[in-house]
Amino acid sequence: MTQATTPQTDSAQAQRDRIVREAIAEISHIATLPEITLKIIRLVEDPDSTAQDLNKVITHDPALGARILKVVNSAFYGLPGQIGSINRAIVLLGLNAVKNIAIAASLAKLFRGGQICPGFNARDLWSHSIAVGTTTRLLSQEAELGLPDEAFLAGLIHDIGIMVEMQARRAKFIQVIETVQGDPRISFREAEQRILGADHEAFGAALCRTWKFPSSFIFVTGYHHRPAELAVRHRTLAAAVHVADVLCAGLELGYGRTVETDQIDPNLLVQLNLTAEKVDRVKGRVHEAIEETHNLLGSPV
Repeated sequence: MTQATTPQTDSAQAQRDRIVREAIAEISHIATLPEITLKIIRLVEDPDSTAQDLNKVITHDPALGARILKVVNSAFYGLPGQIGSINRAIVLLGLNAVKNIAIAASLAKLFRGGQICPGFNARDLWSHSIAVGTTTRLLSQEAELGLPDEAFLAGLIHDIGIMVEMQARRAKFIQVIETVQGDPRISFREAEQRILGADHEAFGAALCRTWKFPSSFIFVTGYHHRPAELAVRHRTLAAAVHVADVLCAGLELGYGRTVETDQIDPNLLVQLNLTAEKVDRVKGRVHEAIEETHNLLGSPV
């Protein structure tokens, strides 16, 4: 059912949109994806692009090429034999998978900052993001959702709106951290909305739009705390990330104070074709898989 709007709610929405827009404009001057990564995104989204086009772009950045080959040759993909060229990697995995690896390899640098204030370290947020990305990928495999690299990247970027807050609105972000530390009854999003005027879901979705990410990632960043509010056709990836987020918070993997529940909605598990047995299997594999991912992507400096 569509909720009726009033001049007051329209005005509040307009104010929130303005707050988000101004923060995103500011972040573009502080931290963004490397130009080559943005070029790769544009190229892969172009239906006329070929594997050769992507190979040409990546060969101009040997460090990125080496990182992509490291990921392709890891247990993360489990491909037979060693892959020695980017072109071969693209042929085996496809343009979209290589694009997602390139984005993931570029993200660690954005989670800079170390100890922002007592109770929050940017590296803990990165650790949580890696954990959620890895767990989403494992859940995707158990549920046979397909696109495991897309599931991984979706989990990796789910809290990227917090990075916007850290970079563009640091003083107010510290107030948010202090508020949730002072009162465990207040959810992270409630504190954000009260102090910043918008929450990390809004900031994250706006950043994904700015970076021209696929709409599935906009839904993930914008609805990972409330996937049931999405239309069923848009819900799968956000629901998988939500489940991974709750699992990782329960396992105390990185900064999990943003997570609002310790219970997984059984309806989401049904929609994802996940059973309690499959979830337990993921929990049994997650620590080893996270360690492998950390080794591949490294830590922010």
